[in-house]
Parts: sequence; C-alpha cells; structure tokens
Amino acid sequence: MENAIQPHHELTITKARPLDQHPAAVYLTGLPSAHSRRNLRRYLDQIASLLTGSDGDALSLDWGALRFQHTTAIRSRLLDSYAPATVNGMLAALRGVLKAAWQLGQMSAEDYHRAIQVKNVKGETLPAGRDLTPGEVAALSIACTSDPSPAGVRDAAIIGILYTAGLRRAEVVGLELADVDAEPNKLTIRGGKGRKDRTTYVASGAREALLDWMALRGAEPGPLFTPVNKGGAIHLRRMTSQAVYNMLQKRAEQAGVKDFSPHDFRRTFVGDLLDRGVDIVTVQKLAGHANVNTTGRYDRRPEETKKAAAAKLHFPYQRRSE
Repeated sequence: MENAIQPHHELTITKARPLDQHPAAVYLTGLPSAHSRRNLRRYLDQIASLLTGSDGDALSLDWGALRFQHTTAIRSRLLDSYAPATVNGMLAALRGVLKAAWQLGQMSAEDYHRAIQVKNVKGETLPAGRDLTPGEVAALSIACTSDPSPAGVRDAAIIGILYTAGLRRAEVVGLELADVDAEPNKLTIRGGKGRKDRTTYVASGAREALLDWMALRGAEPGPLFTPVNKGGAIHLRRMTSQAVYNMLQKRAEQAGVKDFSPHDFRRTFVGDLLDRGVDIVTVQKLAGHANVNTTGRYDRRPEETKKAAAAKLHFPYQRRSE
C-alpha cells in the first residue's frame, strides 16, 4: 500500500504506557464483544501504520498528539483504498480512540473537537455475500439428517435457526438453554449487537430440529449448542463461532452447495421475508438491526423491479447465422 500521508514519526510514543492510560487500549476494552475488539483493533493498526510509514500500530501511536490535519489526511487516504462503509467504520474507531485520549487528559477539548470534525463518506455498497436458494437450504438439511449421530440433529437445528430466525453466528453460540421457550417457539437473544436483547421465533422444521436436539442434549442448564465428539458423545460446554463456521463448510461439501458464509443465511432470511410481504420494520426488529436502512440493503425487490423494467425495452438486433 502506498503511503499518501507523510510519515509522522514524532507521533510514536517512546515509552510504553500502562494499558489503563493508553487511549487505544481503553477504547477497545469498552467494546461489547471480542469480535468488535478484533475488527476495530485492526482498523486502528491500519490508521497508525498510515501515520507512521508502517512503523507503528495502535499501541505505539500517540493518539493524543493527533490534530485536525492528521485526521483529514487519514480520511483522504482511506477513501483511496476502502469502500465507503469500511471508511466510515475506521473513522468511527478513530473518533472513539480520540475521545478516550481526551478523557484521559492527553489532549485538550479544543484539539479533540477539531480532530473529530471529519465527515463520514457518502455512498452505498451492496452487502457482501449471496442468497441461498430454497434448494440449497433443503440440501443442507438433508446432509444433516443423513448423519445418524447427535451432531446431525444439532447441525440441522443450528442451520434452521440461522435461516428461519436470522441470527448472527455469535448469537447462535451465545444461546443458553434457558433462552428457549419451546411452546411458542420463541428465542431470547441476549446481548446482541450493541448489547441489545431481542426476541425472535423459530419456524416450522427448524423448531422440530431444535426440539429434537434439546431432547438429546438434556435439561442441564448451560449453553444450548455444545460440541459432539466423533463417538457421538455430547459435551456440555459452549461451541465456538469457528466451530459453527467449520460445520457449515462440512455440510456444504456434503450437500454439494457452493461456497457461502454463515452471514448469508441472515441475508437470505431478510430477503425472503421481504419477498413474502413482511413489512420492513418487523423484519428489522427480528433481525436486530439498529437502523431500518440496514435492513433495506438486503431487499431484493428493487432489483427485480429494475430487471422487469429493463425487459420492457426492445433492441432490434439480428444475430448472425453460423
């Protein structure tokens, strides 16, 4: 990556600070999840690298020394390399760490308020990933039910919840047995994105798979989804997000389904509900989106409308005969 910012080596601290006095460490510690901390630490490392000519990272940069000219240059450089949504995420992380620097007394209120006056980038990109077809969802279910071990039932329940309830992968592994109300097929999602609780519902065959898994798992309190070893023994400890990712890759290979990400179930969940006429505010609440505009990014209907409109036009072209 070329450096469009003149390196400012004086921005690198010469003596390590205690973590409770380091703006980046204080900011990252206050984030709600390990996933957020990893992502935003990466953003801050990239910003620090730009400012120091690749010589610094989030914990070696003197964030309290940044001024408006630095943050303006950062925004300009990021625009050359990243999509608008990523740039805005990085700027949000920058503002967060500068606020921590101000609160720690490492920059004045005037310098802080000037430095954060960098505007977000306007622009919209389509969400990454793809929609799964009904046939692909069915093939994944068959791959699970063809496995006679408890893992087959567990995996069918996880896939069913990902698709019919639109949960994030971290939310699935965070579920407790006590979060399931089996009679109205209700799930309580605790501490979701932004630390907000919500309720959602598991539909049709997904509910049946969940009930079958709960019968195998037993009634002991603890995580809802647990590891199953190769011998079929259930271990009552929490699965990891990586284990869910690996499971989906395995079932996709068994089912002959082309590559997809766990988040693609969520994308498909939102798109399918909107296609079936569910109002966007209800879908927003089920998905746990803070903003209805986020939900709207997954709406496939405008694309279908545009496709139908384009089909109304005729271009009189005669193909050459062989």
